[in-house]
Amino acid sequence: MSALQQIIDQLRRQRRNLQTSYELPGLWIDFDSIPAQQVNPYDFYADRLEAILHADQQELPGGPPGGEWTRNAITYNLFPRLATAFDHNASGALENVNDDGWRETGTLLKSIAILPYVRSMGFNTIHLLPINAIGVHGRKGNLGSPYAIRNLYHIDENLAEPAVPDVDLLFAGFVEGAHRLGMRVVMEFVFRVAARDADWIAEHPEWFYWIEADIQDRKPGSRDTKTFGNPIWPADKIGLVYDRVNSGRRDDLVPPPNEYRVMYTHPPRPETIHKEDGRWIGALEDGRRVRVPGAFTDWPPEDIQPPWSDVTYFRFYDHPDYNYMAYNTLRMYQAQLAQPENAVQPLWDAIIGVIPYYQERFGIDGVMLDMGHALPHPLMQQIMQRSREINPDFAFWGEDFSISRENREQGYNAVMGFLIFDLHQPQRMQAFIDQLAYHRPEITFFVTPENHNTPRAASRLNALGFCHQALLYMVALPGMPFILNGFELFEVHPINTGLGFSHEAIRQHPPEKLPLFSEWAFDWTRDGNMVGAIRYAMHLRRQYSQLLTETDPATMMPGSSNNPNILVFTRVNKQQTLVFAFNMMMFDYQSGEAELYAWDSVAYGRWGFEGVTRLSERIAIHVELGGGHSMMFEAETPRRP
Repeated sequence: MSALQQIIDQLRRQRRNLQTSYELPGLWIDFDSIPAQQVNPYDFYADRLEAILHADQQELPGGPPGGEWTRNAITYNLFPRLATAFDHNASGALENVNDDGWRETGTLLKSIAILPYVRSMGFNTIHLLPINAIGVHGRKGNLGSPYAIRNLYHIDENLAEPAVPDVDLLFAGFVEGAHRLGMRVVMEFVFRVAARDADWIAEHPEWFYWIEADIQDRKPGSRDTKTFGNPIWPADKIGLVYDRVNSGRRDDLVPPPNEYRVMYTHPPRPETIHKEDGRWIGALEDGRRVRVPGAFTDWPPEDIQPPWSDVTYFRFYDHPDYNYMAYNTLRMYQAQLAQPENAVQPLWDAIIGVIPYYQERFGIDGVMLDMGHALPHPLMQQIMQRSREINPDFAFWGEDFSISRENREQGYNAVMGFLIFDLHQPQRMQAFIDQLAYHRPEITFFVTPENHNTPRAASRLNALGFCHQALLYMVALPGMPFILNGFELFEVHPINTGLGFSHEAIRQHPPEKLPLFSEWAFDWTRDGNMVGAIRYAMHLRRQYSQLLTETDPATMMPGSSNNPNILVFTRVNKQQTLVFAFNMMMFDYQSGEAELYAWDSVAYGRWGFEGVTRLSERIAIHVELGGGHSMMFEAETPRRP
């Protein structure tokens, strides 16, 4: 039976009037209104899911086999707990569950309800940040990090509604609804770390590292070698560590200092493990009490910071000489350690089975792997092989910030890439466009100004101009348009402060104030938004998709201008020529000639632009752009007689 129908039936059976008001953003209801509107949630959600269920089946994005539908993906990045959080009873504060039994933090039921809104903006793919069950011990904020996973086979029970408590049914309905509306679903998984109170710790202690329970965690800024944190390397060893890693050597990597390695013990027996104050404690044969340590940044090696309070590393290999956490056991993998006979095969099998579980039970279309490049390569190969045996068209996306042939050879269909760092820096964008004009991208990359770890696009200089420029890059570049939820609302508050933040910004946004860890809601009723602009941009992307999704360097031609503050390039094939011009000055008006090299023959303006001058090898078009403004126009490319 349809999961959507089962949810509808439950809502209809429980239908009642509420004691207090229940409001929803107008955007969720009609996809255009700004003010909140009062509804009965039982009626609204049942009616909305019924409309999705009975809508005509829309076509899913397609492409070459092997997960290459990714080339045609237009992706909305959804963090359900945040994206659908709303103060429904207008009390002025988010309540986990209000007096009428409805959650005000985000849920999967509300996420199903906004699928038509997401589709209305032109998206055909949804990428979900992790939705697995979250640990409690050492958690950050009042909700915990979605990356501190208690159980990879369970969905976070807090994403259910009391009215529909079966979270698996809700996720099945989410995938069913997305597919009916023509959107693929990509989940994100974390296979490198687990919550410090993960279920597997008590069941399989040999899958984790252990230290004595009375060893204290290192405080920020401390270099006390008797407390636990990442290894403190002697100054005369750091250069040698980098030299061997950069030279590709894995047979003689430098081990961390002995005083660090001796902190680790062998795992306790499962029957000795119990919880104390929310954390797992075990006992060794000699009576010593032991615990799992917190994880930490394993690279670069001299990065001194306190251990992460909420996660611990998996122990993928078992070897008595390498029973510790460091760069050569967690990322680079010492050759003597990374041997088939040392693999903790039951752990590998459990992880290899995760994605097939969600494929077969829920029908997901792909996954983003957090830090997948740091997993043992044979493990990654087995994960991909098993998943593609179930669905040959299953897609794998990587968090890697490079765009390289190596990503493709590893089996990925797309990578995050580096535009999250560069899109707001005009000179870097000019260099990137020049590079694209001469080198085919080795793999699909995300075209986006932000992700959940970076400053928000709307916090950059001239937010409106920059966000519009970002949209035009999404239209123009031969990568995957990718929008983080909240972009359309000009959200400035960071989700996390992981990348590109100053020390002062990090101090201003502790976990209690970050949506990745704590309750937070977007301002869905803010006056003015980018919804219409996104719809138009994605319409253009679809209209010219045959040209704009082409990765052949011949379709990308850098232009030039007599004004160095105007960035110009062209996308062109035998049928179409599209010209893009960007004012790289965020606040100052700029004008000049956009000079374009002709392809096959001379192009000419089509839509009434003045100042088109025919040259022997190029055309020049006069452009005038306000601060941060950008433009796209089409020119005809006459065929040779």
